Amino acid sequence: MTEAASERVSWIRAGLGCRCPRCGRGRLYEGFLQVAEACRACGLRLKDHDSADGPAVFVVLILGFIVVALALAVELAYEPAMWLHLVLWVPFIIVGTALMLRPAKAIFIALHYRHKAHDHGDTG
Repeated sequence: MTEAASERVSWIRAGLGCRCPRCGRGRLYEGFLQVAEACRACGLRLKDHDSADGPAVFVVLILGFIVVALALAVELAYEPAMWLHLVLWVPFIIVGTALMLRPAKAIFIALHYRHKAHDHGDTG
């Protein structure tokens, strides 16, 4: 695959769609967050493009900011009991993390591939 062909795949589209950063067709994950060994469409070794803990850090910081702002707004407006805050925000945090972590990790992998952060013998 040529360099021009790999440039046609948008890193944000590949990331949000959880697709291969080279071809945009193959699935990035085998499980919920388990990165596939290689793309079934183009053969890119996906395991070599590791995102490490970066996505988790961003998700925690962004979601933490949102939850604190919302919890503060609810507290100031309604002054609910502490148990109600727990009932509201713990599920919000769990679901929000689950929804945000998968595309965040895919975006990091797509950016890692696009900027050739590490050469793994991939020519495309």
